[in-house]
Amino acid sequence: MRIALYQPDIPQNTGTILRLASCLGISVDLIKPAGFVMDSKHLRRAGMDYLNHTSLLQHQSWNTYTEQIKKKDRIILLTTKAKTNYVDFAYNCDDTLLVGSESEGVPVHVHNFVDKKIRIPMQPHMRSLNVAVAISMVLGEALRQTNQLPDMK
Repeated sequence: MRIALYQPDIPQNTGTILRLASCLGISVDLIKPAGFVMDSKHLRRAGMDYLNHTSLLQHQSWNTYTEQIKKKDRIILLTTKAKTNYVDFAYNCDDTLLVGSESEGVPVHVHNFVDKKIRIPMQPHMRSLNVAVAISMVLGEALRQTNQLPDMK
């Protein structure tokens, strides 16, 4: 299981996601450009010392990312435009969960590239959840389904 961040805008969200990934043993792909510098104090504050324990790969662009992954595993896009409820989706151990930038989401060519699209049901007239909250919810369900949650020892 992996997380991919497409051109994130908000360093605090990215720091929170990197901290989540560290705690759960998940690798992260960050697809640039980001809307902040990677040594931002806001990113460091949200990620704290967990950033030192994160497996993070940075990719210069979407094209660089797709060339490096060679489309070997499924990419699952979290989007408000999907019809499939995230709890009704069957996850695989090697899935990558992709979230778009906070301000723009992902462009059409990324929507067309991904293997599956899922959404989190919300109250009518609500636009979207915070990206860190959304990935946390979906990652928890994906790890539960695939028996990849860390042991409680």
